[in-house]
Amino acid sequence: MVGFGPSLIPHAAEEPSPIRTPADERSTFQLEPGLQIDLVAAEPMIKDPVAITFDADGRLWVVEMTGYMTTIDGANEDQPSGRVLVLEDTDNDGQMDQRHVYLDSLVMPRAIALVSGGALVAEAGKLWITKDLNNDLKADSKTLVDATYAAGGLPEHAPNGLWRGLDNWLYSAKGRVRYRSLPSGTFLRDSTEFRGQWGISHDDAGHLVYNYNWSQLHADLVPPNALARNKNHKPTTGIDHGLTLDRRVYPIRSTLAVNRGYIPGTLDSAGRIREFTAACSPFVYRETTLPDVYRGNIFVCEPAGNLIKRNVVTQQGVTLSARDPHPGREFLASTDERFRPVALATGPDGALYVADMYRGMVQHHAYMTPYLREKTLERNLTQPVHTGRIWRITPKNQTARITKKLSTASTAELVAALSSASGWQRDVAQRLLIERQDVQSVPALTELATQGHEPLGRMHALWTLDGLQKNTAPADRTNLLFRALADSDTRVSTTALRLLEPMARRDKAVQTKLGAVLLANGPAASLPSVLQMTLSASALNPADAQLLLAGIMDRYDTLALLRDAALSSLAHQEFAFLKRVWNDPRWQTKQPAKEIFLEMLASAIIHERNPTQLSALFRLVSGSREPMGWRQEAVLNGLAFGGSNTAKPIRLGAPPALLTSAALAKSPKLAAVSHFFTWPGRTVARHKTVQKPLLNEDEQKLFASGRQLYLNTCSGCHGTDGAGQSRFGPPLAGSDWVTGNEKRLALILLHGMEGPIMVKNRLYDAPDILPSMPAHSTLDDATLTALVTYIRNEWGNQAGPVDRRMVSTTRVTGQGRIVPWTAKELDAYMSKQSQPTQTQP
Repeated sequence: MVGFGPSLIPHAAEEPSPIRTPADERSTFQLEPGLQIDLVAAEPMIKDPVAITFDADGRLWVVEMTGYMTTIDGANEDQPSGRVLVLEDTDNDGQMDQRHVYLDSLVMPRAIALVSGGALVAEAGKLWITKDLNNDLKADSKTLVDATYAAGGLPEHAPNGLWRGLDNWLYSAKGRVRYRSLPSGTFLRDSTEFRGQWGISHDDAGHLVYNYNWSQLHADLVPPNALARNKNHKPTTGIDHGLTLDRRVYPIRSTLAVNRGYIPGTLDSAGRIREFTAACSPFVYRETTLPDVYRGNIFVCEPAGNLIKRNVVTQQGVTLSARDPHPGREFLASTDERFRPVALATGPDGALYVADMYRGMVQHHAYMTPYLREKTLERNLTQPVHTGRIWRITPKNQTARITKKLSTASTAELVAALSSASGWQRDVAQRLLIERQDVQSVPALTELATQGHEPLGRMHALWTLDGLQKNTAPADRTNLLFRALADSDTRVSTTALRLLEPMARRDKAVQTKLGAVLLANGPAASLPSVLQMTLSASALNPADAQLLLAGIMDRYDTLALLRDAALSSLAHQEFAFLKRVWNDPRWQTKQPAKEIFLEMLASAIIHERNPTQLSALFRLVSGSREPMGWRQEAVLNGLAFGGSNTAKPIRLGAPPALLTSAALAKSPKLAAVSHFFTWPGRTVARHKTVQKPLLNEDEQKLFASGRQLYLNTCSGCHGTDGAGQSRFGPPLAGSDWVTGNEKRLALILLHGMEGPIMVKNRLYDAPDILPSMPAHSTLDDATLTALVTYIRNEWGNQAGPVDRRMVSTTRVTGQGRIVPWTAKELDAYMSKQSQPTQTQP
C-alpha cells in the first residue's frame, strides 16, 4: 500500500481555514479591477446550490443538491432531501428577499431547464417535466420524460446541464442524448455526441462549450450530429475540440485538500494547485453589462482552487482558440478555502452570477483518496454542510438594474428582443415565441430575418421560425431561407443552409436549386461557409454533392476538419467519389493531404462491405499503369486499417487480380488485406488483421483506430509513413523515443517536447525540425492510448500493447508540468521515476 508521508507532500504553510459569514467571505475575494461582487442570496435561504437559471420574469431558480457529501462517507445520499427553489427580489435592491419551494423531496437533483408552464428537472437519475398549473410557483405535477437520463452515474460523472442550444434542442454534458419540446407538450429524444463532464453553454454563433475536470475548455466546431452521419467513418476532429492547452491556475491560498495533493508537482512550494483538477461549468458571457473586453469571454469554475478563470476566445478560419488574458492572476479568486464556485449564469440585468456551494468537501466519497480524507479531517473541512451563496459580479458602483418582464411582453416586443445585445434576452425571447406558437409572429419574424439590422437578430429569427414550422407555409419558408442564404453575415447564411438541408432531402426542386447555388458560390465563400457547405452537401443529389466536394477537397484537403466533414457527407458515395478523383489531373501528383483522403475513402469503402464496390475498387487499382504507386498504397492502407475492424470476411464474386498476383508475396500488407476476403473456391479459416503478432484482437482494433488519429493529428509533421518531414518533425519509425518506455512517450504527447533530440544517432534541431512539438493534452485518454498503440507498432516498430490505464495514470503523475520537455529533463525525470518509492505501512 502506497503511503502518503511527508516526503510526498510539498512543504507549505498550513493556512487557517475558518468558516466565514457571507460578509466575511466577500472580503476574501480578489476580483479583476473595475468590478465588484455582491451577495444575492445565502443560507438559510438557500443550501448547496449546484445549478442556477433565471426565468422570463427575472426570478432566480436554484437547484439544491442537499444530499451531496453530508458526511465524509457520503451518508444519506439516497434520501429525498433536494429541492428546486425560486427566489425573488421584490424591492429591486439586488438581494433576493422571497423564497418559494417549487419542488422538494428530490434525490440528488442536478439540472434544470425552464419550459412552458414549469421546468424540466433531472433527479434520481431520471428526467421529469414539472408544471405549475396555478401560477403559485409550486409544482403541481411531475411526469417522467426519460427514466434513463442519468441512470447509474455517480454525482460527478452523470449527465447534467440541460442547456438549450440555438437550434432549440436541449443538450447535456456527460451525456449522449438531446431533447426538443413539441407543441403537444411532449419531448422528442434524440442521440447526439458525448460532451464534457459538468456544465455546458454556447457562444453567440451557437458553438456548444464544455470541459473536463482536467481540461478546462472544449467546444464543437460544427453543428451537433453533423459529423456523425457516415457510419463508415469515425471523425477525429470538429467535436470536442480543445480550445487551449493552458491548464495553469493561480490560487491565492494553499489548496492542500485536493485529491492528488500527494503527487509531486500537483502543488507548488506554497501548497497551491498548479493546474485544473476540478474544472466545471464553462460559461460564455454574452452580455453588455460588464465592460466590452468581457463580451464573448468564457469563464470556468475551479472549486478545488477557490477561483474562476477567464478565457478570451478568438476564431481563425474554422478553429476556435482561447487564452488567459492575465496569466498569474485569476478573474476571481478567494483566500477562503470554502469558496466553491460550481455554476455560472446571467440574467436580465446582464450581470454574471456565481453559485457558491460554500463547503469544505467537494470530492465525492467514491473518488476520495486516503490523502484527501486525511487532509479533510485534519482541516475540519467536513463542516459546514447545507450552506451556500449566490454572488453577482457587476462594474463597480453599478446599482441593480430594473428590466421588463418578458413573460408579459407582446409578440412584437419579443421579436424586437431577438436583436438585443443581450444573449439572455435573445435566448429567452426565442424560447417564449416558440412556446406561444403564435401565427401572428411569423410576418414580423420573416421581416426581421431578411431586413433586420443586427445579424444576431436575423439568425435568431431563423431559428425561431424553425420552431414555428407548423405555422409557416413550406414555400414561404423555402423562399425565405434562400434569401437568407445570401446574407453577408456567415452566422446567418450558414443557419439558412442548415435549415435548408431537410427541405432539400424532401423536395427535389429545392435540392436542385440548392446545388446550383452552392456550386456557384463555393469558390468565393469564406472558410466557415465552406465548412457548412461541405456538411450540407449530404442533402444534394449525388452528382452535385460530388462535384462540390471535389472542388472543396482540392482547395482545402490539408484541413483535417474539412476532410472529416466531406466523409460525413459522402455516406454510401465513397467509391463513386474515389472513382471521380482517381482520374482527375489534380490527384495524380503525390501530396500528403490527398494521400490521407484516399486512405480515408478506402477505409470507409471496406466498412460498407459492398462486394460489387470492392471488386470494382480492386479493378480500378490494378488497372493503373503503376500498380503500387502512391495512390495504390494509400488505398491499400485504407483497406488494411479499415478491414481490421470487420467481423467476418467479405465474399467477392471472383478473385481480384491484385490479391492473386505476384505482388502478394512481396507485400505483407497486401497479404493481410487478402485475408479480409473470400471468393468461390477460397475460404479463410479465421479473419486476420494487419500483421501485428504482438497485439491481440482488441489491441489490433485500437491500433487501427490510431491510424486515423495519426493521419489527422501527427502526419503533417512526421509524415504518413512515420519517416519524418524536413523542417517539421523527426522520424518515428525506429525511434527509441517511440518504442522505448511507453510512459515517456505518453509524457511527450501530454506536455510536448523541445529540441534538440537525438533519433537513430542523428541530432535533430531547428531549423531542420520545428523548435518544439506541441502538447496534445486536450485529447482524452482513450484517444491518446490508440495513438500510442499505433505509432509504437507501425513502420517496423514492434513495441507491443499498451496498458489501457497507462495514459490516465501518466496524466495524473505528470500533473503540474506546464512547459514542454527537453530530452535532458525527460531522461532525468524517467530515471527518477524508476527509483523505488518509499512507502509507509
